Amino acid sequence: MNPSFAGKVAVVTGGAHGIGKAIAEAFRAEGAAVEIIDIAPGEHYVGDISKKETLEAFTQTVLGKHGRIDFLINNALPLMKGIGDCTYEEFQYALSVGVTAPFYLSKLFAPHFAPGGVIINISSSRDRMSQPQTESYTAAKGGIAALTHALAVSLAGRVRVNSISPGWIDTAYRTYEGPDATQQPAGRVGNPMDIAHMVLFLCSDKAGFITGENICIDGGMTRQMIYHGDWGWRLDE
Repeated sequence: MNPSFAGKVAVVTGGAHGIGKAIAEAFRAEGAAVEIIDIAPGEHYVGDISKKETLEAFTQTVLGKHGRIDFLINNALPLMKGIGDCTYEEFQYALSVGVTAPFYLSKLFAPHFAPGGVIINISSSRDRMSQPQTESYTAAKGGIAALTHALAVSLAGRVRVNSISPGWIDTAYRTYEGPDATQQPAGRVGNPMDIAHMVLFLCSDKAGFITGENICIDGGMTRQMIYHGDWGWRLDE
């Protein structure tokens, strides 16, 4: 157990499954108390973080139980739809979940962070690259990456703020072979613990000089230049 996390309070949005669940379990394993909010049913605070009143009620619940917070992990997944079929309302919902909620939770919790407090925003490698028809998700992830450095400056001296941009993370922990694996320079597809380990590092005293940063964890995928015809890569028209 990491003694620096014993007795700490971590809040994880979207913590009932996938990457969020791995983060929550990693904090618990290191002795932290963990509070989760997720829209999925379960033994956690159930609520839709696109709604202002839900965020306010959840914050009061956490503070009522603990009186403070140490770590806020904004992980909840925004809607992914593209310009072809995404409605105005759906786009607004994606931004509410992916950008507005992290901002408002940061604002609500800001006066209640213990010394050494940390906010981690989960962005995506899609904050810098795209597939077709992903505008709502990509806009939200780009927004939270930019929100990160703004919060880091505004909360300087009180709370460190960083973001993580995962690439392909298989939340079922499947093992891939062939091109699915080797297209990443690291030679494999990622899993949720690849992200959880970085979250715990960034929340630790070892990362005390890191704030305002975005760390891409994608097996090197976004660093690999690809041109038609190179190394057998071809663009099908």
